[in-house]
Amino acid sequence: MNDANDTRNRLLNGWQLSKMHTFEMAARHESFALAAEALSISPSAVSHRINLLEEELGFALFVRSHRKVELTQEGKRVYWTLKSSLDSLNQEILDIKNQALSGTLTVYSRPSIAQCWLVPMLGDFTRRYPSIDLTILTGNDYPNMQRTGIDLALYFDDTPPTQQSHHFLMDEAILPVCSPEYAQQHALMTHPNNLRHCTLLHDRQAWSNDSGTDEWFSWARHFEVNLPPSSGIGFDRSDLAIIAAMNHVGVAMGRKRLVQKRLDRGELIAPFGDKMQECHQHYYISTLSGRQWPKIDAFIDWLKCQAG
Repeated sequence: MNDANDTRNRLLNGWQLSKMHTFEMAARHESFALAAEALSISPSAVSHRINLLEEELGFALFVRSHRKVELTQEGKRVYWTLKSSLDSLNQEILDIKNQALSGTLTVYSRPSIAQCWLVPMLGDFTRRYPSIDLTILTGNDYPNMQRTGIDLALYFDDTPPTQQSHHFLMDEAILPVCSPEYAQQHALMTHPNNLRHCTLLHDRQAWSNDSGTDEWFSWARHFEVNLPPSSGIGFDRSDLAIIAAMNHVGVAMGRKRLVQKRLDRGELIAPFGDKMQECHQHYYISTLSGRQWPKIDAFIDWLKCQAG
């Protein structure tokens, strides 16, 4: 029994890794015969190596039938993890060889940061670094950067994720914003207590999955303003609240960095003037520890330049 447990709990070593090449070929072709042809060995040798690997790992990788082989669910998990690791390794080798500002760069961002701040400026980056191919991904989660191939992530929060390197990007402040028409309709100019008759628009995931109306109530406490009993309309993205405000739906709690251009264009106004509260959250950049590639450093430097 102990020997069986030892086998089942054994981690990969060099011997299993050498068999992984055979497994990768067989999984890719879904055929021991085609894998044997690619490896210039016999199909029986492929089968023998796979049998040994399955015995050492403690679970089946393939379901064998008379005419074909198919990956088990466990085999599929191992194959896709192996494929992802090989892709990352190949990219790493290319970057080591090039040591230049070229190749792919995958950036993950909170949707509102991407929509309102990052994406409108990307033309400047591509003009400066035409050999870097950018991919922009968005979401409200904290993805596993190693597993998902993300090189760099942008967040707005006060608690950076652990086991990553962090770079401060910029501070933020919040202030109510709405359309000029909505402000006039509800007599808001310099009269914040008239908010009690308004619809509040807010990002329910401002800095975590349960931020709720925290931004509004933090601002109201700071300036001693009475808010309506209803929590208004919640969104999972700050930019959606801003779009609703631009369309006269209500008053949004805006982040100055993200709404400044719309304030400058007159699409939004800040009806209460200088009643702006500094956030204890800030924008920061996360990277994998130890990954100091020229293209990542170039993007970080460019972001800091744009942040002023």
